[in-house]
Amino acid sequence: MLDHVGFAVTDYKTSKAFYEKALLPLGIGLVMEVTPEQTGGDAHAGFGEGRKPYFWIGTGAKPKGGQHVAFAAADRKSVDAFYTAAIAAGGRDNGKPGLRPIYHPDYYGAFVLDPDGNNIEAVCHNPA
Repeated sequence: MLDHVGFAVTDYKTSKAFYEKALLPLGIGLVMEVTPEQTGGDAHAGFGEGRKPYFWIGTGAKPKGGQHVAFAAADRKSVDAFYTAAIAAGGRDNGKPGLRPIYHPDYYGAFVLDPDGNNIEAVCHNPA
């Protein structure tokens, strides 16, 4: 099982603002930031629930884009809210909310490209 995952970003401030808005409907928020002074040069923002960040963005490495991460949603309404918030925050559509029966009959997901072109998904596996 994974503990956390992270992406390098081109514009830290823009990406941090995007994720703060896009992940809010899923109950995921900014948990902590690590400053360049603390790391010796790079800034990082950790998103999660409570005190535990499990998704990080940061400077330092060259962003590659094309990465994919899926965040669990409690219900289909939350998937819809994620999509709306992510698009409003500057994300680009990469798959409107809907069923993806190729995976299983109840797979309901939405896909948005973040400012660096990473494929960000919210998914609910529960029946309607």
